[in-house]
Amino acid sequence: MDAVIGLDCSTSAVKAVAFDARGVVLAEGRAALAFRALGDNRFEQDPGDWWRAACTALRALVAAAHGVRFIGIAIANQRETIAPLDESFRPTRPAILWLDGRAADDAAAMASRFGRETLHRITGKIPDPNPALYKLAWMRRVEPATLDASRYFAEVHGYLAQRLTGRFATSTASADPLGVFDLAAGEYAHELLASIGLRADQFAEPLPPGSVIGALHAQAAAETGLPEGLMVAAGGGDGQAAGVAVGLDAPGRAYLNLGTAIVSGVHSRAYRIGTAFRTMISAGGPGYVFETSLRSGTLLCDWLARDLFGDPAALTTLEAAAAALPPGADGVFVLPYFLGVMTPHWDSAARGAILGLAPHHGRAHLLRALFEGIAHEQADVTARIVAATGLAVTEIVAIGGGSRSDLWCQIIADVMDMPVLRSASAEASALGAAMAAAVAAGWFADFADAATAMAGPITARFDPDPPRVAAYAARAAEYRTIYPRLAGFPAVP
Repeated sequence: MDAVIGLDCSTSAVKAVAFDARGVVLAEGRAALAFRALGDNRFEQDPGDWWRAACTALRALVAAAHGVRFIGIAIANQRETIAPLDESFRPTRPAILWLDGRAADDAAAMASRFGRETLHRITGKIPDPNPALYKLAWMRRVEPATLDASRYFAEVHGYLAQRLTGRFATSTASADPLGVFDLAAGEYAHELLASIGLRADQFAEPLPPGSVIGALHAQAAAETGLPEGLMVAAGGGDGQAAGVAVGLDAPGRAYLNLGTAIVSGVHSRAYRIGTAFRTMISAGGPGYVFETSLRSGTLLCDWLARDLFGDPAALTTLEAAAAALPPGADGVFVLPYFLGVMTPHWDSAARGAILGLAPHHGRAHLLRALFEGIAHEQADVTARIVAATGLAVTEIVAIGGGSRSDLWCQIIADVMDMPVLRSASAEASALGAAMAAAVAAGWFADFADAATAMAGPITARFDPDPPRVAAYAARAAEYRTIYPRLAGFPAVP
């Protein structure tokens, strides 16, 4: 059997999944990734761990893939993370992760220097601590010697592609989220890089998704267990790749990844910018993704179970009780801004809140209120995209670990008043990367054909219930007053 591999390097794990031409999983392997929480909203990771985990996952894949012939591999990656490297591609310091918030002041300083609107127009993103541009500006201010000693700066895709092939290249859909890419021009933003003393040739060569980067060299073959000479293709950022996997370019469709962060996207052929979304290059052929992001998703669910309830299995046992509660969780609200808020308020200093508590409330109320708060957030930002762009959104395809919750999917359908479809693509980002490898290998003429053949089936449909829709519509008006009332409190240093 012939197969293509999607190698998904996320924040906490690397997954290697082999798919056939119908999108059926033939084998898989995975390895955990650790990252360091340094306090003060700082998070770092060892780039060498990306390679070690990738090798472990790929060796496990090869061991499980009996009778499978590999045709190609492509990468999906955690985005906005940046690793400074020396001339031999060895790290000069740990990589600064996408969820790191240390660069808030540097984002504000660059917005003052260039103009907030100019930065938004060039990068497709409102100045915010997430993009690597501002993390690099932080290095220029705080660690200038390390910055100057670094020859290269790699996002995860570029780093892994160099280890696999020897060619320092990446996908445009992986370079773009760094915030150092000029989306309209299709090249690195030279003026922005020059402002912090960097050059475009210090970053991975950007190639369209589905392009051939090169062939697996002998050393990488020995370390991964893959055959020497295997074709390596450009994939894309994990968010965009997940959209490819669910056929995002279908009219009226948006995807919703209920993962560590809550990420949703709508496809557009035209380049546009807006405050309700950030604009990303599509990982599935020409076009863009208008993307919303809430930094605390299932990460917040895990916190609720582990740290507040003291029981990592609590969410599973509480879901039935939470489902029995009425819409509105008996008056409890959760504002899910525990790691600040990106779309639509762009306030990195914002923090979460639990409101409306009374003695009769219990753990099930908190769980339901959390699900509802995230659903209200998604309804708000999706409505803003529709209003700003004129694009229609008539259905949501849910992916990610949170999509396994029937209750959460139904709440989203009721709050957003549109069907939520659960995709069978459990590893959507890996599947999107595998589609890029399939296109590069010539299995399909383009990504649309690849999606038609390989996208996983819909396994469940959640239709909005009119009485609950009406109840949540009234509740939404109350929810929208919470952030304006709390903005600026408590002050975050």
